[in-house]
Amino acid sequence: MRPSHFYTHSLRYALTVLLIGVITAIFFTMREVIDTSIIALIFLLPVGLVTLLWGLRPGVTAAILAFFAINFFLVEPYYRLAVHQPSDLVVLMVFLIVAVVISQLVGRAQAGTIAATAREREATQLYELSTALTGLHNDQAIAGILARQVQDVSQGEYVEIRITGAEPFSQRLPETQAPIRPPELSVPIQAARGVLGEIRLWKAEPAIPSSEKRLLQTFASQGALALERARLAQAESRARVLEESDRLKSILLSSVSHELRTPLSTIKAAASSLRRNEVSWDSLARVELIGAIDDEADHLNMLVGNLLDMSRIESGALKPKREWNILPEIVGGVLVRMRHAAEEHQLEVDVHESLPLVPVDFVQMEQVFTNLISNSLKYAPAKSVIHIRAAVEGEAVHVRVSNQGPQIPPEHLERIFDKFYRITAADRVTGTGLGLSICKGIIEAHGGRIWAENVRDGLAFNFTLPLTWEGAPPPQLPPDTEDA
Repeated sequence: MRPSHFYTHSLRYALTVLLIGVITAIFFTMREVIDTSIIALIFLLPVGLVTLLWGLRPGVTAAILAFFAINFFLVEPYYRLAVHQPSDLVVLMVFLIVAVVISQLVGRAQAGTIAATAREREATQLYELSTALTGLHNDQAIAGILARQVQDVSQGEYVEIRITGAEPFSQRLPETQAPIRPPELSVPIQAARGVLGEIRLWKAEPAIPSSEKRLLQTFASQGALALERARLAQAESRARVLEESDRLKSILLSSVSHELRTPLSTIKAAASSLRRNEVSWDSLARVELIGAIDDEADHLNMLVGNLLDMSRIESGALKPKREWNILPEIVGGVLVRMRHAAEEHQLEVDVHESLPLVPVDFVQMEQVFTNLISNSLKYAPAKSVIHIRAAVEGEAVHVRVSNQGPQIPPEHLERIFDKFYRITAADRVTGTGLGLSICKGIIEAHGGRIWAENVRDGLAFNFTLPLTWEGAPPPQLPPDTEDA
């Protein structure tokens, strides 16, 4: 027994002896006028009180002490352990039996109450632990919760949770150096697949009771279940990522192979015709074949550029080379290059020369307009109108590219900027499905926002670009001096 426990038990027995002695002294002055049976009955009260306060053993001790005190001091012949009258002997024996029985009954009731309270406390602690661990998918967070719960239950000097695995680590409370001595308790965190870690507890005073050890073993089981659940969730997440990656790769390969085959076939056919001299050099057909080769080469270049740009966006390597540029010049250059592709549509441009300079990467913004206009050309019917508009709104410029193509269900408007995501006419349009994703990456890299919305007669793409750069507003253009 540890010194502190010995001191506590000794104090309880000393107080028991003192209580019986005080009551004996009180009745000692009245022993001639009070009947023995009354004395014995009253002595049952301190016996029951001692048992209730300090347990069964002090209660039985109080009963025996009371029996001898009554016999020695309060029953004739005094100061001798003898009884002259048979009735007194009967009273003393009945008292001893009743006192011991009362002590046992009260002790058992007290022990039952203590056990029920302990079970309730354990159930509450287990519920709190399981609630805290619910939904956690991180080993660090699980170890932290487990360490705090063990510390709260044990009130130990030091707690350490060791987690094994690919990246082992330890969670400590308090976050100081562990004691030099070995821990008083080590509980493995055991799962079906093996040991996942260990609970280590330093607690010199008081000793760790068996009930607390069982509770900590239950904590270890709960921790093992949480760790297994977290690792299974992580494995499932990795599997989903790999599955999605494989799916995107398959879509990309299928789309790219299809998109590359069409322009390559056109280039091959035109080049073969020119090589075999099937077309005279001064004929109109020769010019058309050369034009087809040039257009399809541009198409191939755009496809490869989109793939490279998407790769840079996903790796975070897309860094705009921002300069103050004239937005109408960017739009005009794009429309010149796309004049052949847009022959079957009507283009209406509302981008005024009075717009302020915008801090953008010239080449990347050309690609944004190219992709948005190209998307509109693919889905809008022939002879329909594609409208390009830009205006200043607050401290940003708002650009809208609208077309008279089919509208998109509202729940899909956000997703059309995802890679390879198509809603309408997916079987009759060309492209890798990366154009809108690249637009989103470029606009967001410039600090802007892009979105799509259904309009009265079709679909519109909108994006905004900030007009300030590094805290500076757009510089003023020099006045036109051509007529000076």
